[in-house]
Parts: sequence; C-alpha cells; structure tokens
Amino acid sequence: MIYIYIAAVVLLIFFSGVRIVRPTHKGLIERLGKYRKLAEPGFHWIIPVIDRLFLVNITEQMIDAEPQEIITNDNLNASVDAQVYFRVKSDEDSVKGSTYDVDNYKWQIVNLARTTLRNIIGTLTLKSANSERGKINTELHETLHKETKTWGIEIIRTELKQIDPPSDVQETMNKVVKAENEKIAAIDSATAAETVADGIKRAKIKEAEGSKRAKILQAEGDAEAIKLVNEAAEKYFIGNAQLLRKLQAMEVALQNNAKIVIPTGSDLINVIGEMAGIVPIKNK
Repeated sequence: MIYIYIAAVVLLIFFSGVRIVRPTHKGLIERLGKYRKLAEPGFHWIIPVIDRLFLVNITEQMIDAEPQEIITNDNLNASVDAQVYFRVKSDEDSVKGSTYDVDNYKWQIVNLARTTLRNIIGTLTLKSANSERGKINTELHETLHKETKTWGIEIIRTELKQIDPPSDVQETMNKVVKAENEKIAAIDSATAAETVADGIKRAKIKEAEGSKRAKILQAEGDAEAIKLVNEAAEKYFIGNAQLLRKLQAMEVALQNNAKIVIPTGSDLINVIGEMAGIVPIKNK
C-alpha cells in the first residue's frame, strides 16, 4: 500500500514540473531565483518549487501610444495618437534583456513614444505635421530603436494614427478646402469655356480664310476675263472703241433675255458673225 502512495507522490511531482513552451515563445528557467538556462519551444521539466519558468513572447506585437493633446508650434492643441510595432528578439541575450534589463517594456515603450511625439510635433505647425507624417514616423522610429536597443527589443515600425486639430479649427480647415475645391472647379470651367471660344475663333478664322481665298480666285477669274476681253478688243476693235462699247452694252442686255433688233448691214452684225465664224450673206 505504501508503494502506491509513493508512486502517486512521484507522479504528482513529475506532472507538476511539466512545462510546454509554444513556438511563439521562449522561456527563462530560474532556480532558486537565479537564471539557469533558456527554454526553447517544446517539452521541459522543472523541479517544482525550486525552479520557475517565465515565458517571453517573441512574435511581432503592437501597442497604442494612446491619444494625447500636444501644443503645436502655431499654438494649436492637436490630438495625437500613434502605434508602435515591435518584437522581442529570439536570441538568449535579448530574451534575458527584455526581462531583466527593463521593468515592463510595453509600458516603457508607450511612455517613450508619447514623450518623443511631444518633442517632434511641438516644433511643427499643425499643417506641416499633417503633411510630414512620414518624417515624424521616421524620427519616432529612430528614437525608439536607439532607446530600446539594450532591452532586447526590435522596433519594427511606427505609424501615426491621428493628428486631429480642435473642432473649430477643423471646421475652418474644411471650409478652406471647400473654397479651394470650388476655386479649382471654377478655373476648370473657365478653361473649358476658353477652349470652346478658342475653337469657335479658329473656325471663324478658317471660314474667313476660305472666303478670302474664294474672293481671290473670283478676282483672278475676273482679271483673266478682262485680259481676254482686252486681247479680243485689240484684235477686233482697234480704232473702233465706240463699236466695242455697243457690243458690251448688247451683252449686258442679252443676259436679261432682252431681244435686240440689229439693222442689216450694221457693223455689229459683221463683228458678231466674224467672232462666231459666220460669214454674212451679201445682198445681190
């Protein structure tokens, strides 16, 4: 019977000393308050009461720096919040440093991030702070990386969550943005109208150029006609300007379908016949 009790006690001691470390953690085993060794993921057995196992998360973690009011360089109270992404490095010295070299590293990171944000944004105007978020993230990351280097912590990245002005200032800024958008819309509308007007202007110029060209061609045709008339006059009416004038008058009259009776033997009969290749019949 006593052997059963002894076996039960042994089993109880054995199972009470069993520890399982997951792949997301590393363990620190202490014996009587003194660091003994690093526990890798897997099965471990420690001596109950004498040994203790402390687990350390080595995955990427995120903490919020919590919103705070910061006075900017232009004396505005901006509500600022940021997020810090970090992890405990997995080597033995880093795991030990995160536990033995700093008291509650999460709380320390939050307060360090808040202080750093006040120092950075306090030198900027609200407008520049909103437009230079990348610069603020970079400076915050560099400061946290430098200060936590001895804690076994790796700062992966930092992100500004918000930089919000007071409500009255936000309302004014919204009105300014709206006015700017309306201004841009008005400029675009004016540009479109100007483009249409320019197109109409070019069309009228083309139309005027076409009309001008038509008039030039008409004038050239008239000049050519006058030239032919002059040549005909030189050929048929040398020294007989009066007869030429009569012929021109008759041409104008014929354009209106007028009928003209020309006496037999008139000079016009001879001229018209000769120009048409007709030889007048002489009276016997």
